[in-house]
Amino acid sequence: MAKKTKTASVPAASTAPSGGMGIHIGISDKDRAAIAGGLSKLLADTYTLYLTTHNFHWNVTGPMFNTLHLMFMTQYTELWAAVDPVAERIRSLGHPAPGSYAQFGALASIQDAPAVPPKALEMVRILVQGHEAVARTARSLFPLADKAGDEPTADLLTQRLTVHEQTAWMLRSLLEE
Repeated sequence: MAKKTKTASVPAASTAPSGGMGIHIGISDKDRAAIAGGLSKLLADTYTLYLTTHNFHWNVTGPMFNTLHLMFMTQYTELWAAVDPVAERIRSLGHPAPGSYAQFGALASIQDAPAVPPKALEMVRILVQGHEAVARTARSLFPLADKAGDEPTADLLTQRLTVHEQTAWMLRSLLEE
């Protein structure tokens, strides 16, 4: 007689929004949706800040032109590289990543770049505020990720916080007299 083996009860996997194979990664549907929603706001903030920083790179003038032009290029390049991991984490959680200006405008907590380029030091102030806002958005997601045991999202948030807090500090340093 064959020995019966016990099998662990595995909760049914959720159905993917596309109607494809379900997702069973140890995070509930509700938690995945909440985290993906928060990451969508982070993505919108990051992309909006990227666009503002690139705009300022193109339009900066004055005695600090070379310094700021190069600094802004370094910053927008880093921001551009950051959007993909955030979007891919949203997809890993089983949700579509926002990707239109309309979606980003609705989700972002930061303002779009001014229509008329401001003076150089005002650009710096705007970017400080932007990096601080993105840091707040990232930090607000930690309770959700922690509650759900979502270590990959927590790791991504830690990486983003490090960049935004350090960049805000460096930009604030330029404003000191």
